[in-house]
Amino acid sequence: MTITSTTTARTGTRGEPVNPGNPAAEDAARKGGAEVADTLALLERGRTLSTPVLRAAVDRLAPPMDTVAAYHFGWIDAQGHPADGDGGKAVRPALALLSAEAAGVPAEVGIPGAVAVELVHNFSLLHDDLMDGDEQRRHRDTVWKVHGPAQAILVGDALFALANEILLELGTVEAGRATRRLTTATRKLIDGQAQDISYEHRERVSVEECLEMEGNKTGALLACAVSIGAVLGGADDRTADKLEEYGYHLGLAFQAVDDLLGIWGDPESTGKQTWSDLRQRKKSLPVVAALAAGGPASEELAKLLAEDAKSSDFENFSEAEFAHRAALIEEAGGRRWTADEARRQHAVAVKALDEVEMPQRVREALVALADFVVVRKK
Repeated sequence: MTITSTTTARTGTRGEPVNPGNPAAEDAARKGGAEVADTLALLERGRTLSTPVLRAAVDRLAPPMDTVAAYHFGWIDAQGHPADGDGGKAVRPALALLSAEAAGVPAEVGIPGAVAVELVHNFSLLHDDLMDGDEQRRHRDTVWKVHGPAQAILVGDALFALANEILLELGTVEAGRATRRLTTATRKLIDGQAQDISYEHRERVSVEECLEMEGNKTGALLACAVSIGAVLGGADDRTADKLEEYGYHLGLAFQAVDDLLGIWGDPESTGKQTWSDLRQRKKSLPVVAALAAGGPASEELAKLLAEDAKSSDFENFSEAEFAHRAALIEEAGGRRWTADEARRQHAVAVKALDEVEMPQRVREALVALADFVVVRKK
């Protein structure tokens, strides 16, 4: 594999991507903050409209699962006191509401879909944090760290069940169609997590395998988010499929940026440890692309990672050792290739919108959200 790039990502003080090579987002940034403000307003709308329904769903859980879930969502602290924690970016609820509007119905029609997708997303986070051994999420201890592994598993399972319940209790044909799409996306998400875990124990993973895994793990649920509101609004399968195409490629762009942040992100922004993906031996896109590139840096990286896989003292590696691996990935071209891949997937996502008839205001909002996903720092 030959890795080439015409765009070099600008970097911050620790090398985190300020903008991973996305000309559309760079252009928006040059125009000023209006586009960002509009996008943040869309995200806030998604959070504001979906949160009351989400909280009502969580209230259905038996104790102590209700309070454990409330902690995970940032509504209470570890002692059970009300909190105003970081509940995440709310990209998926925003997409679900825009999806409804793309089908010509009010955004509110998409609220059950927004909540269902958010429940599945958080089901996956609870389980992923436990499987990955992550002790921090959104700048505080993860559920398994505070409440134990058993509660993390149970609450995750409960959120998945609630997601289907929220949709099916609508009792409409459209709700049934939406549930089928959600369950398919969930199965793909689980496939992706299984692939991700298996890749950690392999010396080599191809770029194609990595993209397939990330398409399952991230792309599938984002694809569902941006079609589910339209389906609830009565859109036909062709429209929903085209919206899913946008969401799938947006998910790949999203994950490519996540992979960059997983190595070079600022912990104060990401809420995770420095070099977090390297600590977990993840075969993320920058790593896989660097290993496929060939050359001295790639060969040294391959040798080090092969030795790491056999090490029983991996968790005690120094910061300098992780920094050296990150430097080799960058020298081999893995960072630049991943930035370019984020830009390419962004372009494919936006192109898919051309085949869907929708109000121009909604189209512009979906494009702005795509720009936001690629330019984000956390």
